[in-house]
Amino acid sequence: MNYDKELEQIDLQGNIPADETRRQYYFIKKCRSLLEKKENELGRKLTASAVTFGCQMNARDSEKLIGILEKVGYSIVEGEDADFVIYNTCTVRENANLRVYGRLGVLNNKKKKNPHMMIALCGCMMQEPEVVEKIKKSYRFVNLIFGTHNIYKFAELLAAAMESDRMVIDIWKDTDKIVENLPVERKYPFKSGVNIMFGCNNFCSYCIVPYVRGRERSRTPVEIIREIERLVDDGVVEVMLLGQNVNSYGKNLEDPISFAQLLREVEKIEGLKRIRFMTSHPKDLSDELIEVMAGSEKICRHMHLPLQSGSSRILKIMNRRYTKEQYLELVEKLRRAIPDISLTTDIIVGFPGETEEDFQETLDVVRKAHYDSAFTFIYSKRTGTPAASMDNQVPEDVVKDRFDRLLKEVQDISKEMAGRLTGQVQPVLVEEVNSQDNTLMTGRLSNNLLVHFPGDASLIGKIVNVRLSQCKGFYYIGEIKDSEV
Repeated sequence: MNYDKELEQIDLQGNIPADETRRQYYFIKKCRSLLEKKENELGRKLTASAVTFGCQMNARDSEKLIGILEKVGYSIVEGEDADFVIYNTCTVRENANLRVYGRLGVLNNKKKKNPHMMIALCGCMMQEPEVVEKIKKSYRFVNLIFGTHNIYKFAELLAAAMESDRMVIDIWKDTDKIVENLPVERKYPFKSGVNIMFGCNNFCSYCIVPYVRGRERSRTPVEIIREIERLVDDGVVEVMLLGQNVNSYGKNLEDPISFAQLLREVEKIEGLKRIRFMTSHPKDLSDELIEVMAGSEKICRHMHLPLQSGSSRILKIMNRRYTKEQYLELVEKLRRAIPDISLTTDIIVGFPGETEEDFQETLDVVRKAHYDSAFTFIYSKRTGTPAASMDNQVPEDVVKDRFDRLLKEVQDISKEMAGRLTGQVQPVLVEEVNSQDNTLMTGRLSNNLLVHFPGDASLIGKIVNVRLSQCKGFYYIGEIKDSEV
């Protein structure tokens, strides 16, 4: 889409457009006018930065924020030394909140030295009323606060903040709106995330996501395909389809469609080489999806399938709606249909009421599933979730001991699983010059593992065949065997 052409058609002297997309272009242009005035006063260009906390959904949202800031006219920089800094926050764990509060203290000192600096906060953390109240009382230097549901109104909210001396706050409890075709600035020119749905209906008892991201709402297949086609025309060879639970995609559409059916349509796009997706909920993983993955040359051999606990008793209290046995059956189906699949997972240790017997059940699943890697977390109490008020909170020393034992088990198995490709020649998407050695390139296998090999920057964005000579635990050292795939 030609964003500049859209902006040219906007008349700031006319009425604000009723169409939501054009309305936001109106405010992008208005912000540009306000920014130009400020830059003329100061005699210099103003800079902006978006700092992302959390998941791939947040990373994609930040690309949208940066896209709008660029069209407004800011020079985009990394880090927090900027005239406008926006934190895109996460609230899955308490630690994430504490990090933001700590960074805000640093920003306050920067703002004292640069009185023209503006600070904005958005994302999941801002959907918690107590968080907003704390910021209003203790961090009054913040200029703008908004949440997850109205991110598409960023330009409109930014205009309000640029014209106001007071903190601008706009938090929505929920929304059914999906607004398309606003500016996006991708981090990588050759790969991109693509939102296929927003929100979550699962209400796991420990999780705050449904409360801060809202109920599930799917984009139409037509809009998704159209976006991916535009991305491919712009040089993208790999897409990551994003949703809190992609396996339940399409259920709420006027013409329902399954996630597997969507994948079949995405596969047909010419020029697209790789398809990834996350996250999958085990309760919605269908035989149809496994069949589509097994028969595809484009869908990557990687499935992130969160376990959370191996105890059926704990899973029931978590409201996960599957048992240990059902989960292991899914693992068996996946491995049978796609022998070279890489399985990764999430596991929570120390959920309220977890006994040593429950924990041993989790270790049993880890040993049987043979994960390529696992994200392991100590249970974090999130106010407003059912689990936060449960009895039998597990003592900290017990949780720490279990966490250490789980981590060792996971790491030992991960090393064993990673090494199974040693000696093979595999296609690798080249992503960047290696950060430690500029004579090496870093790329990613279909199964998501990293590979480092001799090469130069001309290879970035290409898929090349690489012999995996040596496994270093969680990555490979290799050498190019053939030209571009």
